[in-house]
Amino acid sequence: PPPFTGVWMGDSKLCAIGVHCGNHITSHGLALNCCTDLTWFDHIVPCGLEGKGVTSLSHELGQHVAVNHVLEPFLDSFQEVFDCTLVSAEDP
Repeated sequence: PPPFTGVWMGDSKLCAIGVHCGNHITSHGLALNCCTDLTWFDHIVPCGLEGKGVTSLSHELGQHVAVNHVLEPFLDSFQEVFDCTLVSAEDP
């Protein structure tokens, strides 16, 4: 929910999105919780947001969702949304 970044399911964050700029370097990334052990989040304040939770695809769907199950559809959607072609480090 605005003004918070990421992908949310109600008051729980499903995917964190971040950008960092420093020392003339920009880095970015995301963390999509597929089958994450959510109990670790009981010991911290995730993303510094008091009163907000964390969830995963496995938790929301009620079944195990492995990273390799969502990787290809995620990358396909990324290419479509950003109108780009992704190149793997293994590609010639």
